[in-house]
Amino acid sequence: MATMHEGSEAVPVVRRRPDSIDCVVWEPSERWVRATKGQNTVVDSRRAVLVWEPGRPVPLYAFPAAEVRMDLLRRTERHANPRRHAGATVFYDLVLADQTVRAAAWTYPGEELAGYISFEWFGHEVLDHWYEEDEEILVHPRDPHSRVDALPSTRHVQVEIEGTVVADTRTPVLLFETHLPVRCYLPREDVRLDLFTPTSTRTRCPYKGVATEYWSWANGADVVPDVAWSYPDPLPSVRIIKDLVAFYNESVDIVIDGERQQRPVTFFSKPSR
Repeated sequence: MATMHEGSEAVPVVRRRPDSIDCVVWEPSERWVRATKGQNTVVDSRRAVLVWEPGRPVPLYAFPAAEVRMDLLRRTERHANPRRHAGATVFYDLVLADQTVRAAAWTYPGEELAGYISFEWFGHEVLDHWYEEDEEILVHPRDPHSRVDALPSTRHVQVEIEGTVVADTRTPVLLFETHLPVRCYLPREDVRLDLFTPTSTRTRCPYKGVATEYWSWANGADVVPDVAWSYPDPLPSVRIIKDLVAFYNESVDIVIDGERQQRPVTFFSKPSR
């Protein structure tokens, strides 16, 4: 097992996913992965690996340099935040005819991933489009250790906000996603959308697609922004949630079969006022 150094701390690299978040872990991917910027295919790889960095719950791809357009990369100075990518000290700008993207790519130190290149996804998307096989992927690579199952149900689901019942259905679709609370997707006719204000928010999910409809609650003492959403055109694997409405369990009260659910605390939890 090789060791990668992040500052003065030793960061081990392993070939399986441990429970510790202090390790850089990786495993081979059998998927054909491509990425483009403008008219340029920057990555075309059949030997990619998935890499989980310390403190990041989702993976990145790393590619053999031979499957990356290295002629478009120019070595740059050490990143302003050297701890950002698990000990990486070598960074590259992506240099195109009409633009330069700073610190777009980097290499990991150590023997295990020597000769592999990773590209930035978070904060800003360096490359325009990413594909696994012939399907475009969004936000970040899909984690092979995560599942997203959308199942029809006959449970009785009610949603309350500030004591007002805003949804009541016996035909929900329950969406089970690894490491996240169960989301209840509800038929529109069973949701009091007249009590909400549509917003222009759009979000993307690598497992569900693009949510282009959001609603805020503003009928009580507080405004709860973007508390509900819908996927008009979800990815094929979760087509069953098309046009259904879901709520953030973290911000509303959900009652399932008469049992009030505890509000979970997740990345999506709103800060207390």
